[in-house]
Amino acid sequence: MNTNSTAYQGLGAMLTPDNCALMLIDHQPFQVSGVKNIDAALMINNVVALAKSAKAFGVPTLLTTVLKDRGGNLIKPLQAVFPEQVPIDRTTINTWEDRNCVRWFEETGRKKIVIAALWTEICLAFPVIHALGEGYEVYFVTDASGGTSVEAHEMGIQRMIQAGAIPITWAVFASELQRDWARTETGAALAEILLDHGGASATNLAWEWQLLGLDQAAS
Repeated sequence: MNTNSTAYQGLGAMLTPDNCALMLIDHQPFQVSGVKNIDAALMINNVVALAKSAKAFGVPTLLTTVLKDRGGNLIKPLQAVFPEQVPIDRTTINTWEDRNCVRWFEETGRKKIVIAALWTEICLAFPVIHALGEGYEVYFVTDASGGTSVEAHEMGIQRMIQAGAIPITWAVFASELQRDWARTETGAALAEILLDHGGASATNLAWEWQLLGLDQAAS
């Protein structure tokens, strides 16, 4: 089997717990209030699930805010995933122009960066395009981000894809890190995240376990 790949093809294009790092940008009250392309509660559910997935697989994760004294602290359910981490607070709209944030990523030694941010067309698109220009492979999480309108979100996505970035969703991120249910050391944690945040799929999974007489807590 040929395992050669580019950033877009082959096994090497897949995310693993050892080859990527996650950056979560500006999930703050002011920015959440401006999200119009997706229900804000659903977006919050998704970004928390994304963060929990990264934590379960040991993926380095950075929390960052912009002007928190005005825009508010990081939303509580997201901060609760990493209660010990103090988000880096920036003045720059483009996170990739903040030296502290870039230094953090450089110190991970990873070449694949996964980003979710508010808002899609600005605080997501700017660092994605900037990091691509510096040779990183960039993946952006569409359903854990949000734009100020449907058009703004979609135009931001198109711009990032044209620049060479790869769109994913939070469930793709989690599933790509797992990739094999035989990896039992992370399978149970992922199942718990899916039950808590998977919407209709979570309901079906819980029902299936009930019909099979399985102990949800032990699965």
